Amino acid sequence: MLKFLFMILFMMPMCFLNKSFWTVQNLLFFLTFIFLLCMNFNNFSYNISYFLGLDLISYGLILLSIWICSLMLMSSELVFKLSNYKSYFIFLILFLLLMLMLTFSSMNLFLFYIFFESSLIPTLFLILGWGYQPERLQAGVYLLFYTLLASLPLLMSIFFILNNSMTLMMFMLMNYSYYYYYFYFTMIFAFLVKMPMFLVHLWLPKAHVEAPVSGSMILAGILLKLGGYGLLRIFPFILYMGMKFNYLFISISLVGGFIISLVCLRQMDMKALIAYSSVAHMGIVLGGLLTLSNWGLMGAYSLMIAHGLCSSGLFSLANMTYERLSSRSLMINKGLLNFMPSLSLWWFLLCSGNMAAPPTLNLLGEISLLNSIISWSWYSIIFLSLLSFFGAAYSLFLYSFSQQGKIYSALFSFSMNYSREFLILFLHWFPLNLLILKSDLCVLWI
Repeated sequence: MLKFLFMILFMMPMCFLNKSFWTVQNLLFFLTFIFLLCMNFNNFSYNISYFLGLDLISYGLILLSIWICSLMLMSSELVFKLSNYKSYFIFLILFLLLMLMLTFSSMNLFLFYIFFESSLIPTLFLILGWGYQPERLQAGVYLLFYTLLASLPLLMSIFFILNNSMTLMMFMLMNYSYYYYYFYFTMIFAFLVKMPMFLVHLWLPKAHVEAPVSGSMILAGILLKLGGYGLLRIFPFILYMGMKFNYLFISISLVGGFIISLVCLRQMDMKALIAYSSVAHMGIVLGGLLTLSNWGLMGAYSLMIAHGLCSSGLFSLANMTYERLSSRSLMINKGLLNFMPSLSLWWFLLCSGNMAAPPTLNLLGEISLLNSIISWSWYSIIFLSLLSFFGAAYSLFLYSFSQQGKIYSALFSFSMNYSREFLILFLHWFPLNLLILKSDLCVLWI
């Protein structure tokens, strides 16, 4: 594990060299390739150093992190072209990647907490430094306060564990079981905010709308998955309390997912629509994960990986039209089929991925989650069917509204797409459909 961390550390001084933007991006793709070769097809921890190690859950999420960070640099060509503090920009992305890799590979609960919180700092700087609107300051404060306020009780709970069991190693804590009400709520609340669960989701659409394309991609692609990953790690030692209280959060998630789907149908801002759809997807992931069944855990992991690729692709698509039309409003982004017919195919492919059409990995995740939630309670089928129906409805709404219709009369000049942009979209969509062929990896870790 250390060799990958050192590679990123030694790439950091390169940021400040002249003309190193694409070099760093190529090196990140190279890092992905090397990381792929280190695949170990069992679920025991491997690549172990003192406090770091991988198992199959960590492996998938780290691979996704490196992949999305490479594509972030590729999407942010405007930063490079305008020389908008590009060396600091690459430095922040590399620092964020380093924190994410350390988070996903930490075996110690306290280190996991530190890196989990540290990933906020570069994200905040990305939003504040390269965001588009003046409201980005408010969005940054929202992001920081929501996450930090929820995380303080988690820190206290970690110290409580250390005091009681004299260890913070995750694999050692599997032997313990805690029966305290407050402990259960403080342990999971930080992760519920990070997911984000309905009712504590307000920071997410704000952060997405104000963030630059790279910020949106990393937020949707990886940072939402930190919550799910944390829950997967801590539930083994709060199982008893989980069986008692999880129904509360599953109910909130399912009802919330349905309400958010209705909110999506009324959105005119493309970025806000995609951001709210993330909340709806994470609602169903959370519901499945909290059922604590095999199907649920498997589906939650699959959908987290799939959503990371699909949502990130949709954000980069929305940014491509924003760069040309200087607006995110669906009132202005109409009739794009006439403007960019070649891009229309990608809109179709990624929107259909968003509504879990086959053969995407989203389908596997959603089927597993439906299985787990319905087997947990038959009544949940009402909100699940509504959620699935409206999920398809808002994806269709986004596609049809942006591609069809009368062209906005004020648009008179326009540039066609670059091959770089097609490559970005292909690299989002291809793994999403390729992974369905290797879906045993999403199941194997159980």
